[in-house]
Amino acid sequence: MASDPKTIPQSSLPSAEANQAAALAAYGGVLTVDLDAIIANWRKLEKTAVPAECSAVIKADAYGCGAEQVSRALSKAGCRTFFVATLEEARKVRATVPEPTIYVLGGYFQNTGEHYARINCRPVIGDLNELAEWDVFCRRSGWTGGAAVHIDTGMNRLGLTLADAQAIIPRINAGDHGITLVMSHLVSAEQLNSPLNARQLATFRSIASEFTGVPAALANSSGIFLGAPFQFDLVRPGAALYGVNPTPEADNPMQPVVELKARIVQIRNIERGESVGYGGTWTARRPTKLAIIAVGYADGYFRAASSNDGTRGADVIVAGKRCPIAGRISMDLIAIDITDLAPNAARRGHMVTLLGDGITVDELAHHFGTIGYEVLTSLGRRYARVYKGGDVDEPPARPEPASTAGQPPAPPPIEPTAAPLPS
Repeated sequence: MASDPKTIPQSSLPSAEANQAAALAAYGGVLTVDLDAIIANWRKLEKTAVPAECSAVIKADAYGCGAEQVSRALSKAGCRTFFVATLEEARKVRATVPEPTIYVLGGYFQNTGEHYARINCRPVIGDLNELAEWDVFCRRSGWTGGAAVHIDTGMNRLGLTLADAQAIIPRINAGDHGITLVMSHLVSAEQLNSPLNARQLATFRSIASEFTGVPAALANSSGIFLGAPFQFDLVRPGAALYGVNPTPEADNPMQPVVELKARIVQIRNIERGESVGYGGTWTARRPTKLAIIAVGYADGYFRAASSNDGTRGADVIVAGKRCPIAGRISMDLIAIDITDLAPNAARRGHMVTLLGDGITVDELAHHFGTIGYEVLTSLGRRYARVYKGGDVDEPPARPEPASTAGQPPAPPPIEPTAAPLPS
């Protein structure tokens, strides 16, 4: 018969930290998101852009960091405007933050007006057909929730052409137009000396000035650092909020946000001349000790960061020291050369650091052959996710299987109090 918990001495009950450690043990990797760092980054960008309003781009699940958690934290910090990519993203964010303005960057599709009205968000319109369909919905429904107009000034992706934008100026000047923002998007903002920046600025300034009384927005994360002429009435930082360097020609002014750790599942020794991993592309040049960790390319750690006999791959921090990847990264596993560590410095069950402790998003992007944006948005859903800071008021998010049919019971919930992980 089970004991009555009331009769068990408090000193023998598991602590919140012990409960969390037990829950985390069910996962091969732990992704920690520092909401306070995101808030600090937003405030730095806000200060840089004064007097322009600083919004936040939280599309793609806030660049993989969790749109609901990030929007809640930033809303509490004072952010009044958010940008997402799709209506579904807007729906999830609106359920979390009822007050801020939400713009949907993906445009307006016919017969979606009721969805916009239901959750009180605004489409970013980039085509005259979209504008006509939006007008029809607003006239028939009486909806006055507003919309943004996107003008293409050089990206050649979305947005009204300059001729189309000029064509709707009479409508703007007539009043009662329902347009709450006019915006464009920079092509090469991260390149300080790109002639495209000045060209787009001149084009946008000219056309936006004709949208009398309508706030204007041009600058993304990097655009904010191009200076006051690019900032207009509102700026739209995205990647910089999450620690990606918006000024790649200089030191990163942003705080790191994401930490990724993975669990060692096995320690093994191999002899000189033995190979490691698929294809046998990495050969031990000495008796070698390996740590095998439970993360792979299925978790968003790109295969491109592998090593071979001629090329060093990415590093992983084990017991406080950088250690190189040995061989090809597999779907679920990575081998790390830990030969130079002290005996017993790394053991089965210990955690190693793949991102954090000096390994930046931009460093990983270099090894992955991509940009920090893709690194963050590719981080898999098999990690336990821990949120710290930002007045977290709910348990950290956990991976959710697509189907629970035939699956074993879920591991115990992770307590919201962060606990130190073994290293």
